[in-house]
Amino acid sequence: MNKLASLLLVILSSAALAEEPLPNLPPADIVARVLRANPGVQAAGSQLQAEEANRSRLIAGQHEWSIRLGGQQRKSDPLIGQGERFNEWNAALERPLRLPGKAALDAEIGAAGVAVAETVQGDALHEISRNLLKSWFVWLKENATAKQWAEQLALLEKQAAAVKRRQQLGDAARLESIQSEAAQAQADAQLAQARVRERGAAEDLRRRFPGLPLAEPATIAEPAAIAGSERSWLDAIIEHSHELGIARGETQRAQALAGRSRRDQIADPTLGVHLSSERGGEDRILGAYISIPLPGGARRSASDAAFAQANAASYREAGALQKISAESAALYHAANAARSTWQASRSAAGNLTRAAEMTARAYQLGEGSLNDLLANRRLANEAQLAARLLQLDALELRYRLMLDAHQLWNLD
Repeated sequence: MNKLASLLLVILSSAALAEEPLPNLPPADIVARVLRANPGVQAAGSQLQAEEANRSRLIAGQHEWSIRLGGQQRKSDPLIGQGERFNEWNAALERPLRLPGKAALDAEIGAAGVAVAETVQGDALHEISRNLLKSWFVWLKENATAKQWAEQLALLEKQAAAVKRRQQLGDAARLESIQSEAAQAQADAQLAQARVRERGAAEDLRRRFPGLPLAEPATIAEPAAIAGSERSWLDAIIEHSHELGIARGETQRAQALAGRSRRDQIADPTLGVHLSSERGGEDRILGAYISIPLPGGARRSASDAAFAQANAASYREAGALQKISAESAALYHAANAARSTWQASRSAAGNLTRAAEMTARAYQLGEGSLNDLLANRRLANEAQLAARLLQLDALELRYRLMLDAHQLWNLD
């Protein structure tokens, strides 16, 4: 499958997924509203406005009209006759002129700055989306942990009541009652800790993302398989990468600045007209003039520095591409492997749960010991909890892959 076909497959799968509800996630319209209200995103929007104003400044140019006014007094002392004094004045109107080609480069620099600011705004939205997704799944995992320990506590409470009843009937030793009560107390402590962590994660979400509804999920959805090849996902992520877009924009702006610096080796001339009155108004003078700065070593050094900065920006762009490619490949493989890992964990949890149930029936029939039953209950609980957390891990990695490929909460 070639690159175009792979990319098309990802786009089509994205369109199909967009029509389906996203299980275990908050509503997309509320997410969009919450993300756009984030202070970091608002700050990026204000920076974009600043760059738009800077573009207008560069297009207009910094060359402005200047007025020069002067006055003087002339004193004449002839060898013969009486000396005279004259009040004289002069005025000039002047303006530097941008040489041909510089205005176009200034407009290009301004447009590059706006493009970078737009990409930075998109990057701010993307990073906040990542943070929301991560915090959301932290809360889901703590919620799942609390539910698992609540279920375990209910089983142990039932078990402790049965052991106590058997003890009253003389069919169980005092030691078994102590063991069952200890297991119940341990589960109660674990549940209390899980609920504290869950409340902390919920409070973190409320404060970081005001307005986000925290509705506890009734079930955890089964993670779907990752459709599409590694190449297609990497192409989609790289194509939509804001980090790479910023690096490319900085390269383009640095190259434009280098070109502008090269043009500045020839200084802009200043043209002006002047009017003066001499000898008390007896002489009126009207003239024009041109002023041309003579370039020196500073301008050449500034140009060399600008070209070096452009080279540095191009290397940073290449480094960003390597980094994003490596991170995207690692994310794809992690998301792809997470589902099979969860399936294996779910199978193990099922087997251990059945083993615990068989041990419980054997204990009820007077076969086996309470130690074996409690140990099997503990192993089954740990396996069920691990399976739930791995299931959420698989969902989170799949959604993170979709988010980086702009198939989830596409806010651009």
